[in-house]
Amino acid sequence: MHSLFRLPVARRRKHTSVVLAGLALLLLTAVLPRAEAQQKLLRISAIPDQKPETLNRLYPLLANELSRSLGVQVKYVPVTDYTAAVSAFRRGDLDLVWFGALTGVQARLQKPGAKVIAQRDIDVSFQSFFIANTASGIKPLRNQKGLTALKGKRFTFGSESSTSGRLMPQFYLAEAGVRLGHFAGGAPGFSNSHDATIALVQSGAYQAGVVNEEVWQSRLSSGKTDPKKVIVIWRTPGYANYHWLAQPNLDQRFGKGFTARIESTFVKMRASNPRQAQILDLFGAKRFIPAPQRQYDAIEKVGREIGKIR
Repeated sequence: MHSLFRLPVARRRKHTSVVLAGLALLLLTAVLPRAEAQQKLLRISAIPDQKPETLNRLYPLLANELSRSLGVQVKYVPVTDYTAAVSAFRRGDLDLVWFGALTGVQARLQKPGAKVIAQRDIDVSFQSFFIANTASGIKPLRNQKGLTALKGKRFTFGSESSTSGRLMPQFYLAEAGVRLGHFAGGAPGFSNSHDATIALVQSGAYQAGVVNEEVWQSRLSSGKTDPKKVIVIWRTPGYANYHWLAQPNLDQRFGKGFTARIESTFVKMRASNPRQAQILDLFGAKRFIPAPQRQYDAIEKVGREIGKIR
């Protein structure tokens, strides 16, 4: 018989308690480092506004740069769509997210205390480009009223929650008297990304669509867009767009001033640094700048007007 079972009952119970306490201590010491590591892991993400291969090139590079600057582990966590990014931020599953103006407002309204910390230089006055297949017969428009030429056409937005691919374009269309039911088939399409919108219009699957200026310029300069098949017909006025949004508890988790350090890391990025130059280029920007939260008040107003914010 095992020696433990030859002991008196009282001593046996005492011995068992010691063993269990020891096991509990071992488990606790094994769990605590993992919990501590999780506390020090900064999880970043972004709305999937471009092809996954583009996002998967950019954000691991950025994660490495942030980790180097901030002295913490940084992990890029991809999301499936715009709504998933907002939901994950609300739950606290993501710490720092690159949002468009609309999704950023939605996320802030669902997470009181969240902080807008930085935007690109081009986000202060961003534009959407209405584009058309050259075989559609749609010519460049003289002004906003000319958007009525899109009535009865096969037209596609980007994502349903995209600021530049849906929200602001729909606002300008409505001002011109064009409603969603005026498009061919009684409704517009939703391509889910700017890359896809350009490809669909270029192929002729849709006669017209709308994309953000940064993706259009990028694909045009890279030769991925054929100017003989698809052209810009109208540019919207400028509006505030993309920005980084941080959870309200980062200073508590990572130390006082941590959120400010994140902002400083972005704002101090320079093209003279080879690593940072690659990141800025993939973002389509020359630099990052501070982003006053009040500039998105107009976006919230438009979002409420078209029913994207309630």
